[in-house]
Amino acid sequence: MVAGLLAQEGRHDGVLASTGTENENSHEGNPSDEYRGGMAKVRIETSAGIAAVRSVLESGADAARTEKATAVRYLLQLLGDREPGATVEVRIPPFGAVQFMEGLSHTRGTPPNVVETDALTFVDLAEGRLSWGDARERALVSASGSRADLTAYLPIAWRG
Repeated sequence: MVAGLLAQEGRHDGVLASTGTENENSHEGNPSDEYRGGMAKVRIETSAGIAAVRSVLESGADAARTEKATAVRYLLQLLGDREPGATVEVRIPPFGAVQFMEGLSHTRGTPPNVVETDALTFVDLAEGRLSWGDARERALVSASGSRADLTAYLPIAWRG
């Protein structure tokens, strides 16, 4: 619904993901879409993702909200592409979340392995400016579950 209203007004910023009602997000008759959890994946193009990550790294807290959203979604996309699965869920509210890592997965409710942090911390972790251990020690990241440790996945190779 929101995406539809913004599109009508000519203001769709290209970073809204998974908005609308079930009917608006219906994928019947569109077999070319990639599926994950019944919804089509919204892919961030490499060039747009790289530009957004660079912008957020340079601007920090002053980065535009759309830049933060695109950077976070691009980095989450890369994390999910690196190791498909649904054992760990990484949440970066309000911009996105991804499930990744092979192993036991859940189908309903809160997953047993959850990582949550803010956008700027996530970008710093992805870049290697901040280590997983330091982020945990400084309580910048919430991680619950025996597999909710991203040490082996950081930094994220995002430069293409």
